[in-house]
Amino acid sequence: MNRYYISCLLLCGIVGTAEAQTAHDSTDVFYKHLEINEVTVTGLTGQSRIKEMPAPVSIITERELQATASTNIIDAIARQPGVSQITTGSGISKPVIRGLGFNRVAVVSDGIRQEGQQWGDEHGVEVDGQAVGQVEILKGPASLMYGSDAMAGVLILHPQHAVPLGEMHANVSTEYQTNNGLMGYSANFAGNRQGLLWDGRWSQKQAHAYKNPRDGYVPGSQFAEQSARLKLGISKGWGTSWLTGSYYHLTPSIVEGERDETTGELLCEDDVKSYSKALPFQQVYHYKLICDNMLRLGHDDQLKLILGYQQNRRQEYEESPEDYGLYFQLHTMNYDLRYQKSMDGGWKLAAGVAGMWQRSQNKGEEYLIPSYVLFDAGVFATASRQMDMWNITGGLRFDRRGLHSYALEDEGELRFEDFHRHFEGLSASLGVVCNLTSQFDLRANISRGFRAPNMSELGSNGVHEGTVRYEVGNHQLKPEHSLQLDLGFDYSSHFFSAQLALFASRIDNYIYLHRTGEVLDDDYATYRYDAGDARLMGFEAMVDIHPMHRIHFENTFSMVDAVQLHQPRETKYLPFTPAPRWTSELKYEITHKGRVLNNAYAALALECYLRQGHYYMADDTETATPSYTLLNMEAGTDINIRGRHVASLYLTASNLLNRAYQNHLSRLKYTDVNVVTGRQGICNMGRNIALKLVVPMRL
Repeated sequence: MNRYYISCLLLCGIVGTAEAQTAHDSTDVFYKHLEINEVTVTGLTGQSRIKEMPAPVSIITERELQATASTNIIDAIARQPGVSQITTGSGISKPVIRGLGFNRVAVVSDGIRQEGQQWGDEHGVEVDGQAVGQVEILKGPASLMYGSDAMAGVLILHPQHAVPLGEMHANVSTEYQTNNGLMGYSANFAGNRQGLLWDGRWSQKQAHAYKNPRDGYVPGSQFAEQSARLKLGISKGWGTSWLTGSYYHLTPSIVEGERDETTGELLCEDDVKSYSKALPFQQVYHYKLICDNMLRLGHDDQLKLILGYQQNRRQEYEESPEDYGLYFQLHTMNYDLRYQKSMDGGWKLAAGVAGMWQRSQNKGEEYLIPSYVLFDAGVFATASRQMDMWNITGGLRFDRRGLHSYALEDEGELRFEDFHRHFEGLSASLGVVCNLTSQFDLRANISRGFRAPNMSELGSNGVHEGTVRYEVGNHQLKPEHSLQLDLGFDYSSHFFSAQLALFASRIDNYIYLHRTGEVLDDDYATYRYDAGDARLMGFEAMVDIHPMHRIHFENTFSMVDAVQLHQPRETKYLPFTPAPRWTSELKYEITHKGRVLNNAYAALALECYLRQGHYYMADDTETATPSYTLLNMEAGTDINIRGRHVASLYLTASNLLNRAYQNHLSRLKYTDVNVVTGRQGICNMGRNIALKLVVPMRL
């Protein structure tokens, strides 16, 4: 099916929308749609209604997260229009927003930026998905709010809501997935006594190798995850103060994709159904300590201060389970001080300073990036005004980042040079929303984003085992600057919801990694970082038709065209550009107030990925990806006994027809060729049936 034909149909109105905002604000009604203007999100000047936001925002509620079968938090949200994921098997996912990923997407957890060496292809997000209460997706440059690395957008992982005064709640959940034998457990206990609050959680997850109909079981795709979190706080009339400590440990094995030269089968020395780690593998530890304070200063005025410390340790074991090769240790101190004020006439103002200090050390025997120290500081001011049917929002931010790389000699040769770089960037945004009626909104936003090169892009020089390549950085890279225009149209009624979000972006000095013909190591292909000017255009659209209270028919379509300017066909298209995607879901809400089954529903869904023929061809960096369609089913219900909610049960079947396919953003697509079939790489997961049980308790 031609992608441009579908695009024309969408733009003509046959299928023309973007994500409808839903929220489940009570246990009595599961998929009850709220008015879009009632949803509160993170705005430039503080909390704002989604109706007032000039740039597109998506909300995923806790109930939706619970009902989704996934292997990590990014996998759980990657089905949203405009959102994708770069995957390495089933255990590691990196977010991509509108075709941009890596350090161009900022992830905010517990109020601070998650810093876990997100420059790596195979580095996931070190967050326990069970502890996330709501996900807020900001699409488009958000450097004004979060500084460098928020050029594509931001994923805000909100914690679960505090327990009401005088109550104590407990929650136990478990899940099982058939394809990779994933078993997950999580327990939570929270309370609020006279404004003294606590919230503790322990989670654990493990999975053996996944399988698909073409490759069978995929050796090295097993993983194990465990995490703990304790949150203590006080809430009084003067404000709130929270102290949060968390621990996260992920042990993913590494898929090498080596095949037998005669049979073409994947080589495996261990039991593919074993939950034990197998060489090569990684050990990833992430520790966080956050102090989050809010002081009320009169009516609606607030002073907020967030201080955070993070430590990320990443070890790669190749030859022995006791001796690591690569070992990165990253220390990060985050700070954010802002003042928010509401004034007469509909004005809201905010100003502050934010940034971070980092120190990265090499503690292994092998090297990929140099040790370095980074200091980041930004000052910003924003304003918004509500005037009848108009809402105007804008602001300015200035960032300065200093980076010092330390020299290192390896076996008598200079591996890394000692160098200093400083980067400065101005971010700005101006947007307007026109609420033409209570049901129809128009929105427009123009923004300028900024991103400084990371140390991997500047100073890499070594074998990256997780990606099976030799990577070389470029000291001379300049910071990226983007200019983006967003236009949006929203409509919502009792029987029909529609949204269309269009965007066009120009990025100067776009940094990318590409393969070269050099041979720096006989066993690995060489990849270098380079830069050029890029242009991205696309849209997200959704329509949700609900002619009856119980029936919802939702269709979404998203696409992005990402090109490098002034380049021949072989180097024209940017690497890791997601394929156009159409999704369709028919949902039937069976009952809302049954005596035993409450809020029961069943749904049938299609995911259709069109052919991705726009790819970076030079030196076989990428290949085209054919189209494919996946059939999914899901069902869920609350269970009541004697009028009391005792459990929630969810059943999900993904890839029900067991289709063999390769996603364009799967890194396993470029492993060894099967000499028997002539096909390169490894396919994504086959049929997977997931069962999840959540048992809440009020003490």
